[in-house]
Amino acid sequence: MWVSTPFTAERHFQPSFGLAELETLRVSVVPRAAAITNASRKQSQYDCSIDIGIQQRLQPTEPSHEQGQIAALLDLVEEVVDHLRFARLADFPDAAWAGIEHEPVVSTEHLDQHRQFTSILTVNYRVLR
Repeated sequence: MWVSTPFTAERHFQPSFGLAELETLRVSVVPRAAAITNASRKQSQYDCSIDIGIQQRLQPTEPSHEQGQIAALLDLVEEVVDHLRFARLADFPDAAWAGIEHEPVVSTEHLDQHRQFTSILTVNYRVLR
């Protein structure tokens, strides 16, 4: 995957970082939910959701430059969305992409309290077994 800002996504079960740890870009993949329903007499439908958190502390600067940092991070989030949209997972090709939710687009609480950019994508996949 080509992105304007290279990163390594890491799986976490409880992503919690101090501000010093967010001086560099963090991309966390967190299992969110799984629902199993009946698809047929012999198959079940698994709807699985994962959260992808993109976080970084903003660098001290003038307010106008801070807006540029936020815009650049949002561009990165959109690149991740474009990469995942309609794609199958390489390690689990039976999982079909079912949709993406983006909430919060930008956490205003994190910006106000910590000058930290936080954006969360919830990616949904469907598997028939």
